[in-house]
Amino acid sequence: MDKVVALSAEAVKDVPSGASLAVGGFGLNGVPHNLIEALLEQGATDLVTVSNNCGVDGWGLGRLLDAKRIRRTTGSYVGENKEFERQYLSGELEVELVPQGTLAERLRAGGCGIPAFYTPAGVGTLVADGGLPWRYAADGSVAIASPKKETRTFGGRDYVLEEGIVCDFALVRASVGDRHGNLIFHKATRNFNPLCGMAGKITIAEVETLVEPGEIDPEQVHLPGIYVQRVVQVGTAGKRIERVTTRKRGV
Repeated sequence: MDKVVALSAEAVKDVPSGASLAVGGFGLNGVPHNLIEALLEQGATDLVTVSNNCGVDGWGLGRLLDAKRIRRTTGSYVGENKEFERQYLSGELEVELVPQGTLAERLRAGGCGIPAFYTPAGVGTLVADGGLPWRYAADGSVAIASPKKETRTFGGRDYVLEEGIVCDFALVRASVGDRHGNLIFHKATRNFNPLCGMAGKITIAEVETLVEPGEIDPEQVHLPGIYVQRVVQVGTAGKRIERVTTRKRGV
């Protein structure tokens, strides 16, 4: 039952090239940056990632992007990464954009064994009708476009069918974890980390604080250890602030 490994490098050593990864984080909050750095050093390439956003230039998943290790990514926000924009528009990166709530539910559904579900989000748009550019050609034309999705009417309202997401691995960051893999996520780190953790066949958690089994109140657990296969303690070093909004002194 002890799922602790000593080093991030050991935790990700068997992630192969071509693997799919659900990666936690929301903006710069709750990003498993130690595991990402270890994966960068490990050398896996041709990766398929699923994450709310794909990091920023030079940090988080942006590190893997800079090294051109990501072939395809699914996310809901991509607005703060210039290298992401360059790779996407030049045809080097395949991108599936998904409404944020839909992405969250697709991850949750995958983790719960639900293959698909209907949602009103995206009905009447390219999300449902198809035609969103997934990959551009070098000349700027659309090489791969999103397919049309099934829609049905329930109670007089139209819904689009979305598929659950299951990935080969999940990388998450928790505030507190125990040796059995039970995890607690503080504040905004809870947005996507538990959902990504559910969606991985093998889930690897980096934790700031490691405690012994029984020290976490079961009612406080956000992701049960049944979903988690490996835990590595990383501390708090390297955390970043997305927007510094402090006031000037005396104001």
